[in-house]
Amino acid sequence: MENVTALSSVIRERTREAHSSSEGASFMSTLLRGERTRDDYISLVAQHYFIYEALEGATERMRHEPIAARFISDRLARLPALEADLSFLIGDNWRDRIAPLPATARYAARIDQVGATWVGGFVAHHYTRYLGDLSGGIHIGRVLKRQFDFDTNGIGFYLFGDIADPSEFKNVYREELDAVPWDEVEKERVIAEVLTAYRFNTEVFEDLARECEARIA
Repeated sequence: MENVTALSSVIRERTREAHSSSEGASFMSTLLRGERTRDDYISLVAQHYFIYEALEGATERMRHEPIAARFISDRLARLPALEADLSFLIGDNWRDRIAPLPATARYAARIDQVGATWVGGFVAHHYTRYLGDLSGGIHIGRVLKRQFDFDTNGIGFYLFGDIADPSEFKNVYREELDAVPWDEVEKERVIAEVLTAYRFNTEVFEDLARECEARIA
């Protein structure tokens, strides 16, 4: 019998370099080294808001699709936490004071597009964002908490109080991914979309770095 490598393993292997490039983008690396300001961090939170507004809007549209429903859990929702973070960081008028950067707008538009038309594409973006949040995101939250002397206000995005065991949650998620009955052509399309998601994420970080440099100049 032919050995078939699990899709989740293939995705991790094929996207390893893109994942590392995104994580190592200069904006994030300098933020985590304590070399950026609270305003720089607020800019990041604002861009996350627009990304997750698109992703969680797509989630609602995909909720009744049988394959998409395997991955959807209200415990993952980040938008309420982002809204609370922005209210704390900026004030009650935060909606009037933020705007998507060009890369963020392109990223959100892509999520909107696949989230309305293509289950596999939706899953690719859902996987890339939320499993990343449950992995490196939790560590990032701890670092930022120390740097900016936050309690829980301001870093709610990184807190998953309804998920007691993130590692187990990720394991179950990957098992569901491996069980999806996609053919090889569709699997390749999904892997390509995960790579697209990482590229968009890196471009958002690049835009953030330019915006923050312009603010200093």
